[in-house]
Amino acid sequence: MSVTVGIDPGSRITGYGVVEQRGRNILYIDSGVVRNKSSSSRPERLHMIKKALDKVLRHHSPTAMAVEQIFMAKNPKSTLVLGEVRGVVLLAAAEAGVSVYEYSPREVKSSVVGKGAATKGQVAAMIQRLLEVGHTPETEDETDALAVAFCHVLRVSGFTGGL
Repeated sequence: MSVTVGIDPGSRITGYGVVEQRGRNILYIDSGVVRNKSSSSRPERLHMIKKALDKVLRHHSPTAMAVEQIFMAKNPKSTLVLGEVRGVVLLAAAEAGVSVYEYSPREVKSSVVGKGAATKGQVAAMIQRLLEVGHTPETEDETDALAVAFCHVLRVSGFTGGL
């Protein structure tokens, strides 16, 4: 039994998803988003994300954290802000003693849908089906986070499908 938390970092909305591996089964445990007000300063947003992640990590005691790798946004400022959020995410993991694993968006999509060029909608639909999520996730940030966690479990377990 191992618990993995997946993170889809964002300065306005950070998604998190928690899954548990039991044998050959990957089970949905929890998911949600950390939503920041656009009127909040960057330091306030980063602090809010850190506090929320600390709470998730304490509550679920994961053995691993899976984070989507940074992609180069068209806007350099957006890439910088995303880097700051990822820094807070990595700090929360380090303080909690949780190992961090990073996956490219293409690798995550391929793990969940079977093709690296899948759309966010395809990923969301498939992750809801694979994990039997009992509710409609609030945003794609939430399903993206679950997808990153799912990808990690597949990669470290050596599963090749047929779950």
